[in-house]
Amino acid sequence: MKPEILSDLITRNDNKIIFLIMDGLGGLPMQPGGKTELEAARTPNLDQFVREGVTGLLDPVLPGITPGSGPGHLALFGYDPLEFLIGRGVLSALGVDFELTDKDVAARLNFCTLGEDGLVKDRRAGRIPTDLNEKLCQKIRQQIKLPPGVEFFLMTESEHRAVLVLRGEGLGGNINDTDPQQAGLAPREPVGEDPASQHTAELVKSFLQQVREILKDEHPANMFLARGFARFNPPPSMLERYGLKSAAIAQYPMYRGLARLVGMDVLPKPESYEAMWEQLKKHYDKYDFFFVHFKKTDSYGEDGNFQAKVKVIEQIDQWVGQLRELNPSVLAVTGDHSTPSFLKNHSWHPVPALLRSPSCRPDETTQFGEKYCLRGGLGRMSTKHLILVALANALRLKKFGA
Repeated sequence: MKPEILSDLITRNDNKIIFLIMDGLGGLPMQPGGKTELEAARTPNLDQFVREGVTGLLDPVLPGITPGSGPGHLALFGYDPLEFLIGRGVLSALGVDFELTDKDVAARLNFCTLGEDGLVKDRRAGRIPTDLNEKLCQKIRQQIKLPPGVEFFLMTESEHRAVLVLRGEGLGGNINDTDPQQAGLAPREPVGEDPASQHTAELVKSFLQQVREILKDEHPANMFLARGFARFNPPPSMLERYGLKSAAIAQYPMYRGLARLVGMDVLPKPESYEAMWEQLKKHYDKYDFFFVHFKKTDSYGEDGNFQAKVKVIEQIDQWVGQLRELNPSVLAVTGDHSTPSFLKNHSWHPVPALLRSPSCRPDETTQFGEKYCLRGGLGRMSTKHLILVALANALRLKKFGA
């Protein structure tokens, strides 16, 4: 929908919208005929919301396309990920509260483990603890040397993740990822697609060569893999686009960065699920829209830990039960993409979704799971349209045309 058409339809009221996002929610059976993680989980609260609402399946980008977390979340906020191409580095930098400028190129880094043969043994270095990440980043900052006129900023994100920002005149962000995306391969050489980006790629190459030397005696984190190189070009905010004063409750930096990118107020980092609930209650009257993000569903999927993903879905279900106290006008529960434990990675499979509101048209679905949502009243639709359905159910869209 064209922005000028949407702006004419937006109306404001006191109805609240909550988007509860279980990162990487969608799954697959571990054996033929089995259940997905969501289907295997005991979810009485989600199932009750399903019986009161409507369900369906969402395609974050396009059918068959495997999305990253950035495109998946932008689609949830109603921004077409094919139009708003935001690099992961920008999102990570915003997530650690770094103030980007128009001279910056940002990249997301993963500490990884390289073998003596130079091949990647572990793309996440065993998910090292954050405090070790901080120590290693400090060691690197003290020893890296780049040419005059170029600054670099290296910041811990969480666990094995870090952020690199290069600052200088004439830098470009069109650089390939050095992450080969699977173990047993060598890191890729950074290459720029244009002269400015090639100049930046040479800086990146120098940076990574120095890091490898600095970390050669460390284990398991002895190298970086870089991805999501990008310059900063922010989209219009949720308030400008939808008339929604929005807040984000998220523990992980990247998702805090995604929320900040679209103009949400990012509430202080909660250290527990209980703290997330307390934040939601405390700020409930101040905002129209809440983005509430749970990460571990994705992490356990990437680890191939089916049972752990089932368990965390069950923990989130208990959290969901508390929402009846607030009784939002619209509650949407879904994920940004699928991360099946069977594949140990993001996948192209559509994501189960439920929407509950007094204005929705309930379907006959009685449980929350992929095979049930396949028959739901929302059908299979593009994720970017979910916000429009939510706005409509919150009575925040006027009639189109005479």
